[in-house]
Amino acid sequence: MGAEAPWPIPGEPEGRDRRPPPPAWARWRDLPGVCLRPDCLKRTVGAAIVVGSLLFLINQLDVVLAGHATALTWVKVGLTYLVPFCVSNYGLLVASRRRA
Repeated sequence: MGAEAPWPIPGEPEGRDRRPPPPAWARWRDLPGVCLRPDCLKRTVGAAIVVGSLLFLINQLDVVLAGHATALTWVKVGLTYLVPFCVSNYGLLVASRRRA
């Protein structure tokens, strides 16, 4: 753990409200540590829910409401949420890469 500053830093929250440093990675084995951080996971899952729900409404809602959903339809629904989650993680990883 890093040492805290002995005085308040202007513009910085104090104590428990202090945010963790932004994620960074340089090696492939660091990727799970970045993607599974609670603050990052909260954002990527949130983006997947919002974007996936919108895409579900556009692409599959009529089939589901008509009662014509098959197993393939539900696989597509799962992918509708998985793809935005993966894209969001990709953006996170591109933004947080540390060049060696």
